[in-house]
Amino acid sequence: LGVGRMTVEAALSLLEGEGLLVPRGVGRRRLIVLPRELSTPSLRVYILLYAPEDRKIYYNVDLQHRLLNAGHFASVASKTLLELGMETKRLARLVERTSADAWVVSSGSRNVLEWFAKQHLPTFAFAGRRHGVQIASIGPNKEPAMRAVVRRLVTLGHRRIVMLAREVRRKPDPGGFEQVFLDELAAHDIQAGSYNLPDWTETAEGLQLVLDNLFRHTPPTALIIEEAYTLIAVQQYLAHLGIIAPRDVSLVCDDPDPAFAWCRPTIAHIHWDGTPIARRAVQWAANVARGKDDRRRSFTKAKFIEGGTIGPAPKGR
Repeated sequence: LGVGRMTVEAALSLLEGEGLLVPRGVGRRRLIVLPRELSTPSLRVYILLYAPEDRKIYYNVDLQHRLLNAGHFASVASKTLLELGMETKRLARLVERTSADAWVVSSGSRNVLEWFAKQHLPTFAFAGRRHGVQIASIGPNKEPAMRAVVRRLVTLGHRRIVMLAREVRRKPDPGGFEQVFLDELAAHDIQAGSYNLPDWTETAEGLQLVLDNLFRHTPPTALIIEEAYTLIAVQQYLAHLGIIAPRDVSLVCDDPDPAFAWCRPTIAHIHWDGTPIARRAVQWAANVARGKDDRRRSFTKAKFIEGGTIGPAPKGR
């Protein structure tokens, strides 16, 4: 503990005097006895992720561990929103057969989050289409960072800028973050449309197809990509074509990942800290366990980190 033995013994004696520790004889461990009024109620919390790949994303893993350390049962739901097709009927069957006291929904669509709100089931939304939905939620405020990304790209001469966003962020209409992207393009006299925010199927094959279409005739000079694993797949695709960032195309990831620290050139990305998000979710679970109706909605900060995968637009493009 970094303190002297006598200090530890004194602390243990104080705890014995308060009745929190009970000595059981020389050479035996003391017994911890918490008064009833100090006991913390626990919940069975299930985390509903967006895609199967999200199970290994560091901030989702951290969230689960923090809930467990707080004394709750925490597990990832057997199906993800993508596997459920965002269909509320299939979601209802999943919820019905899952013994959960509360749910944490990651990157939920509007219809999914509204469905949870109508069930009066304790639900916490991490990111997703949460604006206006009456449930507790938190997420990074990436809109100012997106403005900074587009402005920097335009300053470097880019005009053909494309964002590869998840379907839940594109439909039925662009989310706030995506709309900021389109609005910022328009503010720089770049006519924005389906080319800049293309429709694509969220599979390896779907990503291959949308990239084939993008680079066939009028290849973009800059790509903004959601999720680190999608960025890796895009880099591999470009490498097969001999396209290198930032020489031929600029790449920006709109989420952070610990692996970026190992990359050379460094990855340009929007950085935000997942720790406050996990702490808020644990606080929410504690409030729900004590019977408090916690529906507070909040944001965390995000900033644009200009890495080595961003550079001037190629000449003639």
